[in-house]
Amino acid sequence: MKKSIFLLLLVFVCLGAAPKKTTWVAIGDSITYLNDHKDETGDRVTKGYLSLITEKYPDIEYINKGYNGWTSTNIAEKIESLELVEADVYTVFLGTNDWWQGKQIGTIADYENQNGASTVYGAFRVITNKLKALNKNAQIILITPMQRGDFVYINNPKNNAHGSYKPKRDQTLEQVANAILEIGLLEKIPVVDLYHESGINLDNMVNFKRLKNPENGEYVNYTYPDYTNIPFDPEKDEYPYPAEATNMTYDGLHPSDKGYEIIANMLTDKWKGLN
Repeated sequence: MKKSIFLLLLVFVCLGAAPKKTTWVAIGDSITYLNDHKDETGDRVTKGYLSLITEKYPDIEYINKGYNGWTSTNIAEKIESLELVEADVYTVFLGTNDWWQGKQIGTIADYENQNGASTVYGAFRVITNKLKALNKNAQIILITPMQRGDFVYINNPKNNAHGSYKPKRDQTLEQVANAILEIGLLEKIPVVDLYHESGINLDNMVNFKRLKNPENGEYVNYTYPDYTNIPFDPEKDEYPYPAEATNMTYDGLHPSDKGYEIIANMLTDKWKGLN
């Protein structure tokens, strides 16, 4: 009898000692989405930032809410249909598509006055309101967009875009990053500032962009900023980023293994309890 009671107590002690799982909901665009769709990277990516963190910290379970091509406005407008759940940690990694699609950034007043999803500031207020409603005690971490070089989609070169070295519709990507930093400061929410602090920049986005020399038609490996002045024809030219062009990204925009490692490390540094 005494032995049975002892064994029962031992079971309870062991169960009580089991580490509590931490639920992490990662909201984002394709950079988040691709973590679980590596086949869409031409198998250029081994592990995204979600996998890197959860492999290092096995008590964390992630839910990937990354959507290809989505903006903060998309997320805000569809926030009630995304099946977001109560979680311990929420990360919000958006902004690069807002810039490229010309979404108006707005001002901090749009955030403070809850002016809705017509601006980046307003959309972020919709998002943060929802996350606080799901769990008022959750940790929320914002992530700014990275700088970006000339993007050419590996599965369809007709899908391409110039880098953050020049504005789009009179707005810069840095302005989007600064808006997210301002929101973090106002809300006292930690921000992973990839744009300014990651070391991922136009010089190391890719090793080169392989393009035809306009004078003789011969392919040349152009580095930044030289490649910005050389035309690319998706109908006739070879894909400009062969595997050896990979540096911080593999296509001018989406992180490589090296880039994802930096994102994972910077996010870990901002994650209370992991640093």
